[in-house]
Amino acid sequence: MTSVERGASVPVTPQDLAALRRRTSAVLIATQILGGLGVATGIALAAVLAKEVSGTESLSGLAPTATVAGTAVLSMPLAALMTARGRRPGLVLAYLIGALGAGVSVVAARAGSFPLLLCGLAAFGAASSANLQARFAAADLAEPEQRARAISLVVWATTIGAVIGPNIAAPAGRSVTGLGIPAAAGPFLWAAGIFLLSAVVVAVLLRPDPLLTARALAPAEERTPEGRSLRAGVAAVAASPRARLAIVAVAVAHTAMVSVMSMTPVDLEHHGAGIELIGLVISGHIAGMYAFAPLMGRLSDRLGRLSGIGLAVGLLACAVFLAGTAGGRHGQTAAGLFVLGLGWSAGLVSGSALLTDSVPQAARAAAQGLSDLVMNASAGIGGAAAGLVVATASYAWLNLFAACLLLPLAALALFTRSGRTGAVAGDRQA
Repeated sequence: MTSVERGASVPVTPQDLAALRRRTSAVLIATQILGGLGVATGIALAAVLAKEVSGTESLSGLAPTATVAGTAVLSMPLAALMTARGRRPGLVLAYLIGALGAGVSVVAARAGSFPLLLCGLAAFGAASSANLQARFAAADLAEPEQRARAISLVVWATTIGAVIGPNIAAPAGRSVTGLGIPAAAGPFLWAAGIFLLSAVVVAVLLRPDPLLTARALAPAEERTPEGRSLRAGVAAVAASPRARLAIVAVAVAHTAMVSVMSMTPVDLEHHGAGIELIGLVISGHIAGMYAFAPLMGRLSDRLGRLSGIGLAVGLLACAVFLAGTAGGRHGQTAAGLFVLGLGWSAGLVSGSALLTDSVPQAARAAAQGLSDLVMNASAGIGGAAAGLVVATASYAWLNLFAACLLLPLAALALFTRSGRTGAVAGDRQA
């Protein structure tokens, strides 16, 4: 291997590169399982903990809002670090901040401080940012025609943590009752340990750094330091219609999913569903989000990114129609939520791959951080607005508004497809 800037190294042969891709993917999948487990374990009781600490149910909704806000706010600083120094330092720092946030949440619970709890939950969101950025790290070394599949495998790995996490929340709560810590804070103590383990795995095993290695393998004209800044990333997105479409696709898919999903338990309860049924519906939704990601990646690589985004629009439209017209038909609501998860998966995988295809290598980390910022900020606004829509109108109206979000995305995708000219590199993926 030949040493290059900042400790990165480039494989000498295609076999070396293939082996590096496999090892990088394995490390990212392992950390994604751990990170997803930590996030899901804490989030499972975040609203309950907020209610206990604040003493009022009306403030419990601020718990997920604080986490999403933290994820959004930290996206760009972490992207700046990755742009300057590579994926490994950024992911390690994100998991360490997440562990700190989880610990602060435990301290806040014991002290009964709601403002401190919100600060802890915001820092906790850094772990979610690490999980999101891991999908882009998987694409750093992937061949262009296999980027969506590389991204989808990392997204798929989240399934394991997302399913197991809520189920260990109860034993995590029981484990701290003898320490004078509220049971609802127990999952955050466990999450802190899990995030620390994730940071160690990344620091030790994610070598050489995939982003720095990808830069070393890039053509000489793409290695200019001037292109490695947040400003360059924003400029690259502004200059590329396909990159703008990618960011809009990910943001719309995520906002529609979060808005509808967050209020579905309320609607199910209103129509007489018990907690067991609500749990099954949400489990089916999570399965749709993550379990079929490899299929979405294969379709995106084979049919093209724009076709994948079109599939996402179709699935999301079908989902909001099913959920919005279900009324008291719980089976129809469950089907709608499952399809909603599939639509989110198609949008996230295809949009993330399209963004990576559409900007120069040097600017990718910054552009990807911008995408996560827009994605989480939009979802935070959508989630907050969803409660107001349901409270003042209905769950059906919420689904109608979510459907309206899809219209500009569909129009932009059609405009981008019709506006393509010439046979350029990466055009087949679009």
